[in-house]
Amino acid sequence: MAELEEIVRKMEGGELSLEHSLDAYRRGAELVARSRQLLADAQQQVRILEAEVLKPFDAAAADER
Repeated sequence: MAELEEIVRKMEGGELSLEHSLDAYRRGAELVARSRQLLADAQQQVRILEAEVLKPFDAAAADER
């Protein structure tokens, strides 16, 4: 995320030449795609945990133990 934020800052600030802007755009697109994949993977892991492992917490049952 830090690298992506730095790319956006430089592009918005007009610090890059056209060639460097195109390179930065490509790199930013790669980072966004990777971030989306990581997020999708994490969401899938949460779905699996919720469906198979995690149960609603019952405070009354916990107090009886």
